Amino acid sequence: MSDLDLARAAIAAIPALAGAGAPERLGGLTNLVFRVGDHCLRIPGKGTEDYIDRANEAVAAREAARAGVSPEVIHVDAATGVMVTRFIDGAATMSPEAFRSRAGAPARAGQAFARLHASGAVFPFRFELFAMIDDYLAILAGKEVALPEGYHDVVAEAGAVRAALAARPLPLAPCHCDPLCENFLDTGARMWIVDWEYSGMNDPMWDLGDLSVEGGFDAAQDEAMLTAYFGAEAGPRDRGRMVIYKAMCDLLWTLWGLIQLANGNPADDFRAYADTRFGRCKALMADAEFQRHIRAIEA
Repeated sequence: MSDLDLARAAIAAIPALAGAGAPERLGGLTNLVFRVGDHCLRIPGKGTEDYIDRANEAVAAREAARAGVSPEVIHVDAATGVMVTRFIDGAATMSPEAFRSRAGAPARAGQAFARLHASGAVFPFRFELFAMIDDYLAILAGKEVALPEGYHDVVAEAGAVRAALAARPLPLAPCHCDPLCENFLDTGARMWIVDWEYSGMNDPMWDLGDLSVEGGFDAAQDEAMLTAYFGAEAGPRDRGRMVIYKAMCDLLWTLWGLIQLANGNPADDFRAYADTRFGRCKALMADAEFQRHIRAIEA
């Protein structure tokens, strides 16, 4: 069955989409995404049931909509993962280039994160970095995909990060946890966030550090996002946590890329994706400044 046939079958089973029009394919790295009139239809990709909790995603998407940072949820099937949300007219789907060229975009992202994290929403899932690394490694143990050379050594080195974060824990907040640039929709006045598959209660600086990595932010973009988020200059501890999570998100998403490779996802060269992320993680952890940021967290 073709992608469009899948979309038509899903539309026929959703009363809210009756008469909405023909599906128009949009982006999507692991899922199939379509515009259907004033709605956005998302059909989960192959193999995502191995690592996505659809019931958690449904709660998070609705809570994020209530917080005013995500489009209204029109329909969701927690069993299949099929979801329909309101389409945001006049919004640009973001990319690293768009975050550089659209004036104020990093600041608007920081403001959106601040609204989400301060919303008081409670997501069912707790995003625990090192537990997720173990879970992903367990998934890969049953697949014929090789880890990058030295991966386990770097996980061991990250024990210092784990100890520093555990020594100075902060209250968890509702977080997106997977802030790809393409998960942001910018109207120029407001930034919307979509795709809540990996969302959970987490250290809020994960979201900022991860977006910085995904967008290839430079120092000025980081500063604009942090200042908009806090409403003032960030302190050394928060800045340190953001930088630490830049490395840790690459450590985790390296494994995610290998799972996509094992599942035969044709959307990208996931071998190169995983190797690039792991190389970037090692380089950041080897930087002398990385140890200074760990000390700032512990201080």
